[in-house]
Amino acid sequence: MASAIRRRAQETRWHTASQVLAWLRLHPGATRAALAHDLQLTSGLATELTGRLRALSLLAEAPAPPQGRGRPTTVLGAHPDGPVVLAVDLRTADRRHAVAGLDGRLFDTAGARHDSRDPAAVLAAARQAVDAVRDRYGDRLRAVAVSVAGTIHDGRLAQSATLGWRDVDLSPLTAGAGIPLLPGNDASLAGLAEARTGAAVGARAALHLMVEVGIGGAFTVDGRPSAGAHGAAGEYGHQPYGDRSRPCPCGARGCWDLEVDGRALARHLGVPAPADPRAFAVQVLDRAPRDPAARRALAVVAAALGAGIGGLVNVHDPDTVTLGGLAAPLRAAAPDSFAAAYRDGLMAFHRGQPPPVVDAAHGDDGALHGAALLALDHVTSETALAEWSARPH
Repeated sequence: MASAIRRRAQETRWHTASQVLAWLRLHPGATRAALAHDLQLTSGLATELTGRLRALSLLAEAPAPPQGRGRPTTVLGAHPDGPVVLAVDLRTADRRHAVAGLDGRLFDTAGARHDSRDPAAVLAAARQAVDAVRDRYGDRLRAVAVSVAGTIHDGRLAQSATLGWRDVDLSPLTAGAGIPLLPGNDASLAGLAEARTGAAVGARAALHLMVEVGIGGAFTVDGRPSAGAHGAAGEYGHQPYGDRSRPCPCGARGCWDLEVDGRALARHLGVPAPADPRAFAVQVLDRAPRDPAARRALAVVAAALGAGIGGLVNVHDPDTVTLGGLAAPLRAAAPDSFAAAYRDGLMAFHRGQPPPVVDAAHGDDGALHGAALLALDHVTSETALAEWSARPH
C-alpha cells in the first residue's frame, strides 16, 4: 500500500512535466516564454520546470537566432541524450522506420522492400531494424510503435486485406527486448499526425483519408482518433460505395477500396489486375499528361474518390478533410471530376459551406509521424517519466 501511494505521488509530480513535453512536440524550437504563456505558467515555474527537465536529459535549451536588438533568448528542444522512440511503417511492398526524440522530429530514416510477403519474414526483417536501433541508443530507446495497413485488435493484426494477413502476432518485433510495442493502423496514425502537427492543426474535428492499396482513414476530435470497439474504426475502404457484384479480399462485396486505387485504374484501362496496385497507380499518374486513356481512367477514379468523401462528410461533419498517400495526386489528376462528385455527394446542408479538402502536410511520411507521436505519448506519460527519472544519469 505504501509503495502504491509513493508511486501515485511520483506520477502526480510528473503531470505538469508531461504537459510541457506534449507542448514541445507541437512547438519544437519555441521559447520558454511561449511555453509559459501557452500553459499559463509563471516565469518562475517555467524556469524551474525546464531546469529540472534539463537535469534529467529530457529538455535542452539553445540560443535563439539573433533578431536585431533586445535581450538574447533561448529555444527549447529535445535533449541530445534524452529518450527516443522508433517508428516502423509496414507497407504493402516495403517497410520504413525512423527514430524520433521528444520534439517529434524524425531522423535516421531508412527502409527496404519486402523480400517476401510472409508475415514471419517481414517481422523478422523489421526486428533487425529494432535491434540495430537498440544497439545504437541503448536504454534511451523507450518504445517502438508500428504502423500496419490493417485492423489492429488487442495488440494483434486482426486482418489486412492488402497484405493478405490474418490474426498476426506483432509481438516478435520487440519480444525479449524489454521495450513496449504500440501497434496502430497506418491511415489512423497518419490522421493523428495531420491533426496534431499537419494540415488539420486547429480543426476540432478532422477527417483524414489515405489511398495506398485501397483507402483507409481516421476521424479525429481534438487530435484524438476514434479507434472503435475493436480497433476497426476508419476502415472506410470497406464501405459499400462500389459495385456490389465485385468481391473484396476483406470478405465483403462492393467495397470502396476497389474503386479508388491501382486495381480500379487497371480495370478501367482494360488490363489485368496489377501485382502492386500502388506502383501501377503511380505509373498511370506519370503517363496521364500524354495518354488520353489514362486521363479518362483517372477521371473515373477521382469521381469515385470524391463521391465517397462526400458521403463520409455527411456521416462525420468534419471541419477539414485531409488527403494522404495517392489520394492527393488522384484528385489533382482530375480536379473537376473530383469536385463535381464531392459536391453531388453532399447533403444540401453541407453544400453552402462544404469542408475544405486539402493535401496532407506529411505526405508519404504521415504514418511514420503518427507512429512516432503514438510512441511519444507513451514515453511522456507520468508513469514513464517517473521511470526515466529513476534510471542512473
